[in-house]
Amino acid sequence: MAQGFKVQAMLAQVPDIRAQITRRTVRERISDKLASLIASGILHLGDELPSERELASLLSVSRETVRGAIQTLAAKGIVEISHGSRTRVVSTDIDTLKIGVTSPSAINSYDLESVHGARLLIERAVVADAAERIDGETLRRLESSLSIQRRTLRDPVHFLICDREFHLAIYRSASNRLLADFVVDLYNFMLDHRRVAVSQPGAIAQSYRDHLAIVEALRRRDPEAVVAAFTRHIDRIYATTVAILDAEVGVAAP
Repeated sequence: MAQGFKVQAMLAQVPDIRAQITRRTVRERISDKLASLIASGILHLGDELPSERELASLLSVSRETVRGAIQTLAAKGIVEISHGSRTRVVSTDIDTLKIGVTSPSAINSYDLESVHGARLLIERAVVADAAERIDGETLRRLESSLSIQRRTLRDPVHFLICDREFHLAIYRSASNRLLADFVVDLYNFMLDHRRVAVSQPGAIAQSYRDHLAIVEALRRRDPEAVVAAFTRHIDRIYATTVAILDAEVGVAAP
């Protein structure tokens, strides 16, 4: 009888144990997301992280989860928490982190034209599939993301964090997770240049308009319209990246 009571007591604790595991898993996942923002070049050495409230909104999690994720990174020496000021990036030595199926340095070793061609080929197939499979919860997250993006038109770093979550939510609505992760890698190509690109006047507003068209097509579950909207978006990103690289070459020339 005593043994039976012990078993019942243990079973009664299972929901709490599961909740703790879930919270820990979410915190670790957000920690990885924040680390990937640094590894991919969205956040640079010395940059301040958005506030806990802002990150919670951008990443669709609680402030408690964000706080735990930041503490995890601080324990690894990647960020520094200072009372009275925002958390700052103090190390970028996390390049081995895999964001999709490879690391940022691996994908960045390819030339721009190759990545652009691969992105057009693979991403259009992935988003067409996503258009047919996307669920109501993901559509609501994308709608919420658009509201946040509208508030970050003058903040390139905040916009890129939101932009990354926006794209990943769409990619991972597709049925083939491996192809989706390949697209994540392609999205992360030369994000340090993307940060420069969105700093140009009007660039964030144009991306926001692209995103509006993408969500409208997804809402209709229209694969052709989604592919067309993504193609325009990808081509524009390619053109702005080429322009930035050409400008850098011009500055470096004697």
